[in-house]
Amino acid sequence: MAHEKPDLVQRFVDASIEGWYSYLYADPSPANALIKRDNPEMTDALLAYGIAKIKDYGIVDSGDAKTDGIGAMTEARWHDFFDMMAKAGVYPQDLDFRQAFTLQFVDKKVGIRP
Repeated sequence: MAHEKPDLVQRFVDASIEGWYSYLYADPSPANALIKRDNPEMTDALLAYGIAKIKDYGIVDSGDAKTDGIGAMTEARWHDFFDMMAKAGVYPQDLDFRQAFTLQFVDKKVGIRP
């Protein structure tokens, strides 16, 4: 998809980043309405708790995202992850981890800032 429809992939990535900024730091009510429509057991209190925990644990906006924005990605992080997994025996040491990712669609610093 990245090779065949890069504009589509870019729009998806940009929209995802914008969505996380909006959900965490602006108005989550449009997303919450969709969540509750498809998951009627969800309540406003549960959704607020979930947002608070996402923020508390830095699930979306920690690490490089704190300085470079949600969606930040670096080759160094991929390399560190690969090294850890290779040492654990998950991947062969000689695997070319650079084939697993592209930085083409990220690090655009799109989105609203908190």
